[in-house]
Amino acid sequence: MSDSIPILTLLVLVPVVGAAVVACLPRGNERLLKMVGVTFATVALALSAVLVFDYRADGGGFQFMSEHVWVRSFGISWKLGVDGISLFLIALTGVLFPLAILGPEVHRDVKGYVAWMLLLEAGCMGVFLSLDLFLFFLFWELVLVPMYFLIGGWGYDRRIYATLKFFLYTMVGSALMLVGILAVVFLHEQATGVLTFDVVTLAEEQSLASSTARWLFLAFAASFAIKVPIFPVHTWLPDAHTEAPTGGSVILAGVMLKLGTYGFLRFGLYMFPQAAVDLAPLFLTLGTIGIIYGAVVATMQRDLKRLVAYSSVAHLGFIVLGIFGLSQQGLEGGVIQMVNHGLSTGALFFLVGMIYERRHTRQIAELGGIQRVAPVFAGVFMVVMLSSIGLPGLNGFVGEFLVLVGTFVTRRWWAVVATAGVILAALYLLWAYQRVFHGRAEGANATFPEMTMRERAVMAPLVALIVFLGVYPQPVLDRIAPSVRELMTHVEEHSDYRQPAVAAGTAER
Repeated sequence: MSDSIPILTLLVLVPVVGAAVVACLPRGNERLLKMVGVTFATVALALSAVLVFDYRADGGGFQFMSEHVWVRSFGISWKLGVDGISLFLIALTGVLFPLAILGPEVHRDVKGYVAWMLLLEAGCMGVFLSLDLFLFFLFWELVLVPMYFLIGGWGYDRRIYATLKFFLYTMVGSALMLVGILAVVFLHEQATGVLTFDVVTLAEEQSLASSTARWLFLAFAASFAIKVPIFPVHTWLPDAHTEAPTGGSVILAGVMLKLGTYGFLRFGLYMFPQAAVDLAPLFLTLGTIGIIYGAVVATMQRDLKRLVAYSSVAHLGFIVLGIFGLSQQGLEGGVIQMVNHGLSTGALFFLVGMIYERRHTRQIAELGGIQRVAPVFAGVFMVVMLSSIGLPGLNGFVGEFLVLVGTFVTRRWWAVVATAGVILAALYLLWAYQRVFHGRAEGANATFPEMTMRERAVMAPLVALIVFLGVYPQPVLDRIAPSVRELMTHVEEHSDYRQPAVAAGTAER
């Protein structure tokens, strides 16, 4: 694509313009409001598709750069770029938002719902694209506001409690990260005489003392850990998921949780390589605890939506494992697992929302026999559930396999313990499916409506991507691998870590 077309800037601005247009439209015509929102979100999807197809798979550096001086006296720039690590997170964001606007029923104030959704999309795009710390923090905080209002305005009975808990947790993390950002920038100025918020400059020059870098890494990591979330700062997530509207849950699981894991890669490993190496055992331990703990607690849930929420804690633990295993395979697996988790868990939240719309309950004990009266619905749920388990041939297997193989080479015992999470995932998801879909359909379950054409249209692209990425993930991995290789080279150059030869073998395949 021509450099004269600022495609990355458009990816941020198109949803913002869409939110402004929706805000200016009159209330009342709900169909028009939704269609306008879907149109702008689809334009962002088209731009992300162009980005994927035009991206040079042989390059590991940043592409499609858009850079303009913003506040010269403070070294702040509007600097956007995309590499193999962020490319498919942008694509995932582009896919999920039009579906989240179109799919779920919105029972009040469609105008406000669509406008906040589009503003949230702009913030998520900005986080994945920002290469300036000030700009990154601006977008990081921006995503908090729409999600706050989406849960508080369109959530369920305990939405106020869930909203406040979500807000307080994330604000504490953001405050720590702001301190870390300012410290990094001003300490770099003291060492070099240059005041800049440029991520690439700060990462390549490595001007901080090792002890200082370790503390600043922890300031960033605290914010990322809350956003992921990593055990034990995960307790806001099940409440937020349970009380959020269906579209909010889809975006929260599919996109927003990836902001934290992406932050570990882009700002943790890249800016503080030695600190990340030194503290890797801590995060490996927390990630492994999250895998087992999330799976065990999910098994005990009576609310189907809450079960899926705790499954996210477990699955995101695998991504943390892949990142801090510090191997080529593990990092590739972690990146593709971010995408895979977004697709499979986002789809699960769509399906749970459809169940609630029909039965007005998410209690597993009150459901049963749905497969007999709605076989298409049950079949789609089965495919999505198996992808979440990690069945070979579906997308979930690819990421988990690479994570476990890569981590086994470099951090063997963490990988061995984490493997139990795969078995437990099969336990709680298959058991939940058996109770909800098998057996006799009695009472209201006997008249459970089949999936509508609109619902099939929403689920079709998600199921297609789940199968495609499970059967043929190579095009995605080909674009991820060069950027992961560059990141691992950067870590090795600026730390005392050396990746085992076997773990680096993915680069040669």
